[in-house]
This record gives sequence, structure tokens and C-alpha cells, in this order.
Amino acid sequence: MEHIVIIGNGVAGVTLARHIRKKSDSKITIVSAEHEFYFSRTALMYVFMGHMKLEHTQPYENDFWKKNNIDLIQGLVTSVVPDQKEILLENDTKISFDKLVLATGSKPNKYGWPGQDLKGVTGLYHKQDLESLEEWAPTAKRAVIVGGGLIGIELAEMLRSRDIAVTFLVREASFWSGVLPFGESQMINRHILEHHIDLRLDTNLVEITSDENGRVKSILTDKGETIECEIVGLTAGVSPNIAFLKGSGIELDKGIKVNRYLETNIKDIYAIGDCAEQQQAIDQRRPIEAVWYTGRMMGETLAQTLTGTPTKYSPGHWFNSAKFLDIEYQTYGWVWAKAKENEEHFYWEHDSGKKAIRIAFDKKDHTFLGINTFGIRMRHEFFDAVLTKKETVEYVIANLATANFDPELYTTYNQAIQKQFISQFATKQN
Repeated sequence: MEHIVIIGNGVAGVTLARHIRKKSDSKITIVSAEHEFYFSRTALMYVFMGHMKLEHTQPYENDFWKKNNIDLIQGLVTSVVPDQKEILLENDTKISFDKLVLATGSKPNKYGWPGQDLKGVTGLYHKQDLESLEEWAPTAKRAVIVGGGLIGIELAEMLRSRDIAVTFLVREASFWSGVLPFGESQMINRHILEHHIDLRLDTNLVEITSDENGRVKSILTDKGETIECEIVGLTAGVSPNIAFLKGSGIELDKGIKVNRYLETNIKDIYAIGDCAEQQQAIDQRRPIEAVWYTGRMMGETLAQTLTGTPTKYSPGHWFNSAKFLDIEYQTYGWVWAKAKENEEHFYWEHDSGKKAIRIAFDKKDHTFLGINTFGIRMRHEFFDAVLTKKETVEYVIANLATANFDPELYTTYNQAIQKQFISQFATKQN
């Protein structure tokens, strides 16, 4: 019987195991050094804030693996030996495989800051991070968060929910300005400040200092300022968790190099999820995508290949969603922080400063390219179809009522958006 070994118990690895089992009686083993059972990482903040219990973050009952004849082994993999077709665990256990899938996910970035491994320093990725925060929060008066992305703002919201003062260091001149265009970035800056978060733009961490017990005492910024704190959140992005593969012969760059079939350079070894790096980027996507839904899609795709139906990974049109405190954000298609030479941007923001949309479209033929929405929920199916059919921006503007996902009794802003679009672009079309 073929033995498929999966390293990693996140959404990519578990989705793969589940879909293989639907079609095959192969022996499946999942090896993980983290939580015994798969859980939703995106739900960690809601556990901390009291909206959920940890068991609610587990999509499957604890006996799901046993019922589906999937073996779970808790242990840290220290090396892969392709020639022997085996993996080696920290406790010197060897596990042989016929097919190996690397689904090792990401690790929070650390940039060699002095003091980055002190007690009181954490990321927000692992279950252990949540446990550390629970331990430290009751006595913490101030936290400093380093890194202005989605995980950073989640951690800020979590800590504020416990009445812990938060200073937020963002190295860019405006929040998430590498992704968000100026208008939206400025809107989120204001929103962060309104939530009593001490936002420090254009500011970098230099050093984390400790007390006599090896705990965080304060941080030093590149502006020469010392900020006393008990918790430091390092949320300056993530990178593929692949250090244990160096010297294995598996081709690595920033991640594990794979082709469209998610195969590495070594036969019978594959990679999926956050740790996988496409040899050639798909459409305008990044070669590495640390996104929940792409991990799930890779798991579903590779399961087809491993059960006899070779299938290319085709993630479709880009989309994503998140929350900036209490402003919901969605994006479909491509809206760059700065419009490209062939692009025009239409931006509408409500007087409240809490709702906005930005639409990118082609200057010449007005083909719709993408949309950002803030505080107005839109239908995924609508924009997926629009992008596939290459509809015009005028079509999208005319059909905003169809695109809108908000319930019937919610205030809609379609007419205001349409009116502004016509006033901005009607003269250009004539």
C-alpha cells in the first residue's frame, strides 16, 4: 500500500489528507510539531477576545483522523533524506514514505533585533503564541507591535480588548502603503488613531531591552525614543518555514520551488501552502502566497494528482478579505497601490471616512481590472464573473446593486458612487 507522508497540520496539509481519503485507501501520515489537531489560525484573535473557545477553532472532531484512518504523529522534522525516501524527527524516529508532501507553512520574520528572543516577545501565528499572550496579558500595561500589516492590526485589536495600551510601529510613511493606495491607507491611519492606538509611522525598532529576569522591559526606536512595555509583538510579515530542508537536494529559494503540478525537483516530493514557491508566477500573483484559501486550493488540487488525475494548480482570480478593527475590507482582481501606466483609478469615500471603494480599469478600453471595498460588502460571484468576461467599468458601476452583498435594510451607496463616477469620467469618454 502506498504511504503518503504530509509534514504540516495546517489548512493545506489537512485539506490534502481529507481529499486523498475520499478517493484512495493509501496509508496517510500527518507529522506536526504544533497543535495535535488542525485549527483555524485566523480565529486565534477571537479566542483571545472571548468571542470563541479554542475548541471552536477546530473544524473537525478530535476523532475525525481516526475515523478517516489518518495517522497523526506529533514531532519536529529535522531533515528529509530523498535518496532513502525517509524523514528524520528530532527524537531520531525515522519515517519512510512513498510520496512526501511538504506543507510546513510560515514562520514570523525576525530581523536579528537585539532582544528578539526575550520572554514577552511573540508573533501571532502558532497556538503557543496565544498561550503566551494569555500568560502575559494580565500584568501587562503596554505592548509595542512592530510591523504594519494585517497580523499587526489584529494583535493591536486583541490587546486593546484587554485594556492594554498599544504602540504600533510602522516603518512605512502610511499604514500598509505597499498594498493600499493613498486614500485607503490614510483612512485606516485615522481609524487606528480613533481606536486609541498609538500609531508611529515611519518608525523602526532598533532594540528590545530586558529586565534582570530576562523579560521585556522596553524598546528603542530609530527616533531615539525608549518605550517601556511588557509585551512586544513581532508582526513584520512571515516567510516559508524551510530551514530544515537545506542540504536535502530539494530546490529552495525563498520557499520550496514547485511547478504548476506542485512538484518539487525531486520525484515523489511535493510542496503546498505558505511554504511553496511557484517557479513561474501565475498571472500577477506572487510566487509565494501566504493566504488561507490558496493553501486549501493547493491541497484540493494535489489530492487529484496523488489519486491518479494529474491536475494543474489554477487559483483563478485574485481575491482576499480582512478586517481593520471594525472596517471590513475586500479586494477582487488587481488594485495596485499606485496605478500602472495603462490604468485609471476611480476612488469614492463616504463623508464618514469609514466606507470607500476603489476601482481600477484600463485607460483605453475601460476593462474592469479590480476593486477594493471598505465597509461595503460585495459578492464574490459577481466580480469573479465580471473578471472572467472582461466587462467594462461602466458595466460594474451600472450593476452595483447586483454586486452589493449587504442585507436589504442596510443603507446603500450605489447612487452616490454612480453619480461621482459619471461626473469624473463622463467627459473623458465623450
